[in-house]
Amino acid sequence: MKVLITGASGMVGKGVLLECLRDNSISEILSIGRTPVGISNPKLKEIIHSDFLDFTSIKENLNGFHACFHSMGVSSATLSPENY
Repeated sequence: MKVLITGASGMVGKGVLLECLRDNSISEILSIGRTPVGISNPKLKEIIHSDFLDFTSIKENLNGFHACFHSMGVSSATLSPENY
């Protein structure tokens, strides 16, 4: 199984990534994010991508996946409850 994950450098996304790395039924993981995840694993390929409104430059990498985990978001750690 091939899995795509966005936001794998964040709290939720990193948890999803770690579980996918542990799962023997997953053979390939593509992480697309604004910052590197800081994990090296033969199953993991990373694309650092800043414009999540335009995937034209990486579209050839987005085929053949069986699952997608969209884990992007704003961390509540640095925001007040009003701003979050």
